[in-house]
Amino acid sequence: MSAGIVRRDVRKIIEKAGLRGTDWTPREMRHSFVSLLSDSGVPIEDISRLVGHRNTVVTETVYRKQIRPVLMQGAEAMDDIFGS
Repeated sequence: MSAGIVRRDVRKIIEKAGLRGTDWTPREMRHSFVSLLSDSGVPIEDISRLVGHRNTVVTETVYRKQIRPVLMQGAEAMDDIFGS
């Protein structure tokens, strides 16, 4: 299957769901998937496995902006150190 065929088929599914197919790509949906899991507190190891990465380094590099729990842990640690 070519990338174009995948995008076309995904666009059709998105439109059947009542959304505009041109607003979403498989890449955007994947990033949204990672963001939602991360915001829900799913461990980075689980997210990495779900998106098919070999290890968490790849996940952290590709999705560094989406990995909310990791950022929150760092912010909470700094709050503990300096007081909030």
